[in-house]
Amino acid sequence: MPRPSGRMPDQMRAVSLERGVAKHAEGSCLVRFGDTHVLCTASLEERVPPWLRNAGRGWVTAEYGMLPRATGERMRREASAGKQGGRTLEIQRLIGRSMRAVVDLEALGERQITVDCDVIQADGGTRTAAITGGWVALHDCLDWMHSRQMASKTRVLKDHVAAVSCGIFKGEAVADLDYDEDSAAETDANFVMTGSGGIVEVQGTAEGEPFSRAQFDALFGLAEKAIADLVDLQKQAIGG
Repeated sequence: MPRPSGRMPDQMRAVSLERGVAKHAEGSCLVRFGDTHVLCTASLEERVPPWLRNAGRGWVTAEYGMLPRATGERMRREASAGKQGGRTLEIQRLIGRSMRAVVDLEALGERQITVDCDVIQADGGTRTAAITGGWVALHDCLDWMHSRQMASKTRVLKDHVAAVSCGIFKGEAVADLDYDEDSAAETDANFVMTGSGGIVEVQGTAEGEPFSRAQFDALFGLAEKAIADLVDLQKQAIGG
C-alpha cells in the first residue's frame, strides 16, 4: 500500500541539522524532519537544582513547546493558560531522559544544561526530531565548555542519541510517520536509541487492533536502521 508521501516503507523524510542558529545560546540546532521543524538550544547555568546541591554532579533537563501556528490552526500558548499540558510535560521529560542517557553527570560538575525544544512547524514526529536535534545542541554546548576548559567534552558526552517514530499504516510497518500517517496509523511507536545501539526508551501504542510481536519486530528493525542513519547525519553535522 503506497504511503501518502510516496516514500518507501523504510524511507525517512529529508532530514537536516543546522548548527549555530541562535546567537546567544551555548549550543543550538535547527532540525528538520520534512515539514517538521524544531529549534533546539542548549543553555548552561552554573548551578544545579536544590536537591542536587553539593552532590558532586550536574544535571541535564529539557523544556518543550509548540508555537501557536506550528499547526493548521492557531493554538493558545500554554503560558496564557497558566499551566503546561500533560502531553508537553511527557515530551519534555522524555527529551531530558534521552539527553541524560548519554551524559556523565559527575564529569559535568555542579552545572545544569537545559535543552529547549520549540516546535516552529509540526507535521508529525516533533518529539523524535527534538531529541535528534537536541543532541546536536547539547554537543555544541559541551564543545563551548570544553574550549573554555570548563569540562572535558569527551568525558561528559558518552555517545550519540537519536529518535524516530515508526508505525503500522494500512497494515504495513513504516518509518518516520508524518501527520497524515500518524493520524491514521493502527500502531504508533517512538524509539530512542544511542549511537552504539542501546535502547533508551520505546513508546508503543495500538490505536485499534493490538499489534503482534512480529509487527513490533518489524517496527524495531526499521527504527534501528533509521536511527543509525540519523547518527551518521549527526556526525556529519558536527564534523566527526
